Amino acid sequence: MPKILIVEDNVDFNRAVSSYLSQYGHEVFGCFNANEAYDVLYEKQIDLIISDIMMPGADGFEFAAAVRETNKEIPILFVTARDDFMSKRMGYGIGIDDYMVKPIDLDELNLKIGALLRRAKIAVSKKVVIGNLVLDAEEHTAYYGDEEIQLTVREFDIIFKMLSYIFFAHYKTIVFDIIKIFVFKIFCPIIRNIAAFNN
Repeated sequence: MPKILIVEDNVDFNRAVSSYLSQYGHEVFGCFNANEAYDVLYEKQIDLIISDIMMPGADGFEFAAAVRETNKEIPILFVTARDDFMSKRMGYGIGIDDYMVKPIDLDELNLKIGALLRRAKIAVSKKVVIGNLVLDAEEHTAYYGDEEIQLTVREFDIIFKMLSYIFFAHYKTIVFDIIKIFVFKIFCPIIRNIAAFNN
């Protein structure tokens, strides 16, 4: 089931689009500003983003630019009342994939989402690859070269999210979680092995 993030400060429009897309088998997460959207991106593996431009706090341009810093592939669709060419040029320049002007036809929106998701499946793999380290979110497996790294689901999710969305530095709790993983999974076993060897 595709996971869609909607970032829209108009409550009625947000709920209407969320309800409509849910009827077509999408799992929808509605947010009213960019900060709420960052929280969802941290918690979930989102497949597509629908964002307004004019929002309180960080606007749609800032939000899309922040997403593109770490994720070049996730489809971003602007749905906005701004119909001027400069806004469209700025959006496409940042890296959005499509642009719709309100008021919109929800059936057309659903068609665009389907097309964007089909294209994205060609390019998007739910894997993080850094050198010899490969994390696979579909299988919940971690490999360094040919050797599998044994991680709990919680540990895997923390590391995968951290490496996928490393620019969300304001999540202080994740730092503590990662410290615990490295202390208890890596540092402590090394100390125990040294102690056993000396004995």
